Amino acid sequence: MDIIPIAADSLGTRSMATFIETGDCNICIDPAVSLGPRRYGLPPHPLEYRKRDEHRESIKKYAEESDVLILTHYHYDHHDPEFPDMYRDKTVFIKHPAENINRSQKGRAELFLKKIDGMPEKIEYADGRFFSFGDTSLRFSDAVFHGTGNRLGYVVETCIREGDESFVFTSDVEGPNTKEQTDFILKENPDVIYLDGPLSYMLGYRYSYESLAGAVENILRILNGTDVKKLIIDHHLLRDLNWKEKIARVFDAGKEVLTAAEFLGAGNNQLEARRKELFKDQPVRESTLERWEVEE
Repeated sequence: MDIIPIAADSLGTRSMATFIETGDCNICIDPAVSLGPRRYGLPPHPLEYRKRDEHRESIKKYAEESDVLILTHYHYDHHDPEFPDMYRDKTVFIKHPAENINRSQKGRAELFLKKIDGMPEKIEYADGRFFSFGDTSLRFSDAVFHGTGNRLGYVVETCIREGDESFVFTSDVEGPNTKEQTDFILKENPDVIYLDGPLSYMLGYRYSYESLAGAVENILRILNGTDVKKLIIDHHLLRDLNWKEKIARVFDAGKEVLTAAEFLGAGNNQLEARRKELFKDQPVRESTLERWEVEE
């Protein structure tokens, strides 16, 4: 099984888009990318727009090579309704569009399904279900919280298994914080985990110190209670320049913990977290910034 993060916060954009190749099929999870609208009171820097466009093209390429596309929920960094042709002739597994879903995501799901109507070979609701393609199996969690509660809706976690190899993709658990989020990972006992880490860049107002402590404890439970060889931790956590300090205890567990960029052998490129620095070091004329904003 080959696992390739296509776009990620550690690679410069908001995304968890991932390509998985097995002997039976190619799978692309959450083929989408976006940018944080404002950070430090600033809009995205042109370098962020360029990286987004680069990642979008890579996602399209990997989606074209895929037999299976998975959408874990309906936030725009995880699904993109602007490129419906991406789903043509694919088998598509989606978070249930009407159950365990908040109003915002329900509306987005309805729009998305209208746009791709008639294009996929097959659409299946993923929540809590199991599917197989030859020796490759896909198991989806029941819907779990996007974060610590249901305000932002729900996501499905995914386990892909081929022979003795297994991979869990958590989607936006922001932690993990809850028993349900954590138990799915423990039960599947994967070799590689791609974990959406704690929402530490909003610590103290959108994300509590208690939630951070609980997330670290749950990560340690996973590292100590499974046979995981590599823990990829990224997404929300990598919007924090001091992310390593926030989860320092995790690095003492004796397991390999790395970002999506590091998993690929690249350096971390936290463009959103560095936005203030980008505007200081590479000032942008107002007319140039307006051009990029119109293109967005």
